[in-house]
Amino acid sequence: MKDFLKYTLATIVGLMACMIIVTIISIVSIVGIAASAETTTSVKENSLFKLELKGEVTERMIDNPFASLMSQEQTALGLNDILSSIQKAAENEYIKGIYLEAEGIIASPATTEEIRNALIRFKQTGKFIVAYGDNYTGSDYYICSVADKVILNPQGMVDWHGTASQTIYFKDLLAQLGVEMEVFKVGTYKSAVEPYTSMEMSDENREQITAYITSIWNNMVDGVSLSRGLTAEQLNEYADRYIAFEGAEASLEAGLVDTLLYMDGTRAYLKEKMEIEADKRLNILSLGEVKNIQKNVPLDKSGNIIAMYYAEGQIVDAPSTGMATDPEIVGEKVAMDLRKLRDDEAIKAVILRVNSPGGSAFASEQIWNEVVKLKEKKPVIVSMGDYAASGGYYISCAADTIIAQPNTLTGSIGIFGMFPNPHKLINDKLKLNVETVKTNKHADFGSMNRPFNDDERAIMQRYINQGYATFIKRCADGRGMSTADIEAIAQGRVWTGEMAMEIGLVDLLGDIELAKEIAAEKAGIENYTLISYPKEQGAFDMFLNQAKESYIEARIGKVVGDFKPELDLIYNLENMNRIQARLPYHIHLMN
Repeated sequence: MKDFLKYTLATIVGLMACMIIVTIISIVSIVGIAASAETTTSVKENSLFKLELKGEVTERMIDNPFASLMSQEQTALGLNDILSSIQKAAENEYIKGIYLEAEGIIASPATTEEIRNALIRFKQTGKFIVAYGDNYTGSDYYICSVADKVILNPQGMVDWHGTASQTIYFKDLLAQLGVEMEVFKVGTYKSAVEPYTSMEMSDENREQITAYITSIWNNMVDGVSLSRGLTAEQLNEYADRYIAFEGAEASLEAGLVDTLLYMDGTRAYLKEKMEIEADKRLNILSLGEVKNIQKNVPLDKSGNIIAMYYAEGQIVDAPSTGMATDPEIVGEKVAMDLRKLRDDEAIKAVILRVNSPGGSAFASEQIWNEVVKLKEKKPVIVSMGDYAASGGYYISCAADTIIAQPNTLTGSIGIFGMFPNPHKLINDKLKLNVETVKTNKHADFGSMNRPFNDDERAIMQRYINQGYATFIKRCADGRGMSTADIEAIAQGRVWTGEMAMEIGLVDLLGDIELAKEIAAEKAGIENYTLISYPKEQGAFDMFLNQAKESYIEARIGKVVGDFKPELDLIYNLENMNRIQARLPYHIHLMN
């Protein structure tokens, strides 16, 4: 019996060891296959680049070769991939045009502007752009309006109806739970705390939102007006009567589209455009294929590098936990990365690509400090994306040159502190009793079983005022303005890039291409290699991180949709720095 148990145990241990070895070999094999999957695309003559406007656009998209293994669909698009692919298509002699297929792109106004500008540059090469949509969202249409021919499905619509912003308020919900928010802020327009302290929008917040969404809408109208030969008055009239629900014929008659065709008719038109016989197939290249085309430029041998450093997401002291899976700007890591760029002699200039609504004031200060030191050794150019506001502006203000899109949301120079106070939940609802023994007056400062007293509120407000004064001075020093001048345009007020340029917070309006030109000019170089930082994850690291992600969390993100950031904010409140310089993270532009 003893021998039987011994041999049985040995067999089980052996099987487990084999399973572990096989698993390790399988993982290594999968990683190896994924790592070697990317190949250079060979382009056939008379090819067409099909750019599907579908999914959410982020600053950089890191390919996930394991998405299918994790039962996840990878639908996000990287702005970097889109822009570089449009440029490659322009340069490649075998690619004759771009076919835009509108399927509901999810992108903020500044991102759509970047894509649209790239397409306009593409057209300047003499190549064509054709757009087709079963239905066009506002963002789809704004991009596709640059096409030589805009095609709509005969049963489709152009959803052209204006831009709106919605804010969700939590105060009464929190009150039902027995939770109150202790809020300290500086800035009349600093509205990030409003959802936790009120159930309606303040006059100041309504004023600033009205101003910036009107600016965004007017820029969209001007762009479409120029592309389609329609007046701003006509476009606003179409939006006010909600022409989308009048049928496809109405959009055709209004001049929003050029023709009505089904998908098969569109394919026939493309074949005719490409001079391909009706029974032959189109040589269509996807975004994934075009981005893997080798650029038709000689290898730069100058040794000069311009670094493009992507700072995307909320600014945090440490990586978030829980449902937060979106990109983040971790203060300590970014500061360390910027030090490395400063010490690298091959790097002649740095483009700091900022796409952030802000976050931790402390982390923003650490990054600002490194930007100042970096600027002492080489030019620093800020290229603003969708947002570079509050903490996002804090880390931008010291740059040599600040470039924004007209529709970028920036400014919001203000600061606040927010402390959850669940004393009613603890004492009244849960019927708990907390007794405190302390040695000094403020030893139990921030205790959750009681509200702040007047003395503590005064202490916190002084601290917030000091942080705001520091923020004002950083902006004044960076922009070469007086603190009084900055104070006049601060107060937490959100501006579009177009508005910010008029008041001195931004130097130029333009896209990433302009940022490259300015960086090279200030560095005094003509030839250079552009390298993106921080370095992308390797396939093996991606696999491990993907394996760690919670399936439930991923599914929650899909269910709650646009309001996931608010839930992330509440979920991570305990781990967040209480002093924040951020935009209202709950703003959702609807177009």
